[in-house]
Amino acid sequence: MTRAATSPVGAGPAVLAIVVASLMWGTTGTAASFMPAGVSPLSIGAVTMGVGGAVLFALGGRRAIAAIRDRRARRWLLLGAIGVVVYPLAFYTGMSLAGVAIGNVVALGTGPIVAAIIEWVIDRRPPGRAWAIATAVAVVGIVALTLGGHGAEGPVDPGAVPAGVALGLLAGIAYALYSVAAGRAIGAGHESTPVMGAMFGLGAIGLLPVLVLTGAPIVSSPVAIGIAAYLVVGPMVIAYIAFGIGIRSLSASTATTIALLEPAIATLLAVIVVGERLEALGWIGLALVLAAVAIIGTASRRRES
Repeated sequence: MTRAATSPVGAGPAVLAIVVASLMWGTTGTAASFMPAGVSPLSIGAVTMGVGGAVLFALGGRRAIAAIRDRRARRWLLLGAIGVVVYPLAFYTGMSLAGVAIGNVVALGTGPIVAAIIEWVIDRRPPGRAWAIATAVAVVGIVALTLGGHGAEGPVDPGAVPAGVALGLLAGIAYALYSVAAGRAIGAGHESTPVMGAMFGLGAIGLLPVLVLTGAPIVSSPVAIGIAAYLVVGPMVIAYIAFGIGIRSLSASTATTIALLEPAIATLLAVIVVGERLEALGWIGLALVLAAVAIIGTASRRRES
């Protein structure tokens, strides 16, 4: 994404801000796994990014409204809002089927690859050899995850993994869509925080009705309310504010590379806290997807240096 036209912070605090955002994002799957059994993944996704999006829009204030009124930015914000609606519904449902580790790595690992495809279509500029290598590595990794992610022991049904991987891919497409759209809206001359507020606020319009239809089990359980509040305040509001602070001083490629902490953290928490158990082929698949994203991040840094 283009850097926002705001006063930059130092490199050290900027890196710390991205690390904080990554830590927050990495806890989403584990936190969601402790929701009561009656709470659906659709309602978890809707409350997290629906309510969180509304809060971000409120924080953006008049500047978020100004971004929506700007014709140059509005089309990107509307396109990004589609991704904001699809992402949490597919992401949390995919994790419920494939597990926290696989769901996170597939969605977040394929996002940068899909983003390169979208930019290729928009800019008519092929992404290059590094992208081709990374894509091939990621495809092999996803196949490995689908075929041998989870064994018979553990909280995940191995038979549900392929459907979970498919939803993870859909979430990755949506993640890439709203990431690219946010970058284009910022490139139209708007600051990062209002752009995030405008895009997620527009997405909340589509997510809040889903929450109304599916969210009754959340409001009927104090535990569910507490977890939902954490997901809204932590991985949404605090994380995206921190991310906005970070990209004021860091290039998008550097920020994305630092954010690779997220799927790594999610995997560790899934194994240590949730109790997921991956077979050897599953670990190989995870490593390949992470390697693919690292290849893209390294290539991006070289282009900008």
